[in-house]
Amino acid sequence: MKQSIGAQPLLYPTPVLVVCTFDGVGKPNAMTVAWGGICCSKPPCVSISLRKATYSYHHILERKAFTINIPGDKYLSHADYFGSVSGKNEDKFLTTGLTPVKSTLVDAPYIDEFPMILECHMIHSIEIGLHTQFIGEILDIKADDSCLDSEQVPLIERIRPVLYAPGVRAYYGIGNKLADAYSTKKEKFTEKVVEGKHLK
Repeated sequence: MKQSIGAQPLLYPTPVLVVCTFDGVGKPNAMTVAWGGICCSKPPCVSISLRKATYSYHHILERKAFTINIPGDKYLSHADYFGSVSGKNEDKFLTTGLTPVKSTLVDAPYIDEFPMILECHMIHSIEIGLHTQFIGEILDIKADDSCLDSEQVPLIERIRPVLYAPGVRAYYGIGNKLADAYSTKKEKFTEKVVEGKHLK
């Protein structure tokens, strides 16, 4: 039996994404967000949602740019730190020792050590409530050679991204591959209609 637990921002899992921007004086900053994901195929776009109180919020609006940096699980402690302090008070790159690299495509930095980077030009912002959603067109993806297969496709088992469970406030890793997508044939689930009822 299912129980109602009320309206909450719970969607399991959510990705751990590190968003990088330049601040008003050109200092690189990084913050961790979990409210984000792909939102369009053509053009390829991603969305992230930030509170106005965050240090990165106004920088995205001003520069119309951000990068999304995918931390492998070896950088989990860095991602957790990026989400627990404000760039207004600390130089996060100085503290972590990670390397900011200026994108040549958008007015934002990315983290050189992280295995996969999305360089995004902000094309829309939508005020929803507590959060504002920023939609960025992905202009390029950069991935470490070690994470790519022979067809230049990033492999999740090599990137080892991190997942966040907002209900219990904990991080999780990626499990085993279960099956190839679209591997289940339609004929396995053919339906018969009998007196208005669908029977498998």
